[in-house]
Amino acid sequence: MRIGIDVRYLSHGLVGGVHTYVRHFVPSVIALADDVEFILYADTKRPFELEQLPARVAIRLLPWRGPLSSLQHDLLMHRLMAQDRIDLAHFPANYGFGPAAARTVITLHDSINVLPLREIWRGHPKHPRTIALMTYLHLLTTRALRRADLLLTVSQYARQDIAARTGFDIQRIVAIPHAPTPDLRRVEDPAARDAIRRRLGIVGPFLLADALKNPTTVVRAWKLLPPALRQNRQIVFFSRRPDPPAVVTEAVAAGQARLLVRPARDDLIALYSMAEAFVFPSWIEGFGIPLLEAMTCGAPVIASDRGAIPEVAGDAALLAAADDADGIARHLAAVLTNPELAAYLRLRGFARAAQFSWERTARQILEVYQRLLDKPAGCNRLKGEQ
Repeated sequence: MRIGIDVRYLSHGLVGGVHTYVRHFVPSVIALADDVEFILYADTKRPFELEQLPARVAIRLLPWRGPLSSLQHDLLMHRLMAQDRIDLAHFPANYGFGPAAARTVITLHDSINVLPLREIWRGHPKHPRTIALMTYLHLLTTRALRRADLLLTVSQYARQDIAARTGFDIQRIVAIPHAPTPDLRRVEDPAARDAIRRRLGIVGPFLLADALKNPTTVVRAWKLLPPALRQNRQIVFFSRRPDPPAVVTEAVAAGQARLLVRPARDDLIALYSMAEAFVFPSWIEGFGIPLLEAMTCGAPVIASDRGAIPEVAGDAALLAAADDADGIARHLAAVLTNPELAAYLRLRGFARAAQFSWERTARQILEVYQRLLDKPAGCNRLKGEQ
């Protein structure tokens, strides 16, 4: 068996959920499938991230000279894969086109790329470059789905949502979850905690929240807490972008919050470990990696009941509607005033996160590869397409 995987996410210096997925499932699949040849297709934009791969793994580095190189690689990679005579092509970043003679698997992480264009445009900043990029991703993703043999996604919620929005046969969509990354652990050492607090300028207890995940509800809930609970506490927001919503900068200016832009990974792990609660009232999640991060590090989780969050959190979180600031505030007050409840959520979080692993994810992906290759060639059309 010869499997080709598009791993350009590992040669672009990217961050985020798709990068985490590719960075961890690929080496896990390779380690488990010791009788399979792999060809990894990267480019030369940045140094390739994976090292010390076995001899049965080949890396094809496509020349990258600028943004147009990515477009060329998107549209012509199937030719290189055909030359390599792969049996199955896996595109783990929402779209891709495999050679005609091979089976094609696409991991579609959520439904964003396949929403109607007007809905996509409405949900993103109205910058010409952003609109052009989202339009391009929509066109390629919807076209790629018409040629795919099978879709992977990261939750049952995403599976059902994708099927409903695209008409893709739900029997050919398989939900296989993310997992905690190996670097996650609870930081217990008081000296290490104190050093990080001093370096980041964090004094006293705090709540942790993602500045890009509905911070309006976080701040509204904070203001609803009794003054005694807010005294000497603050919200610590982290953000992968330097321009979070205005409500975050306003809370910082009012002395209610701190904002950490792109904190170092070790710092974020320590913040999860020290937080009295992780507040995640996200409007929508195809999976919700921060939930696993928080639970693995022992932060009690308070989150919304939207998207895949209930599926991922299980019984290890307190949930409320994404816009229910009163409900989030009640949960916060309960956790902050009841050490037994906080300890219970912490233990449930450890147990819940332990149910996910990259080895388990990789085994399920390999089973999908094998099942697909064992089937005779058939029709890959969408439902209702003639």
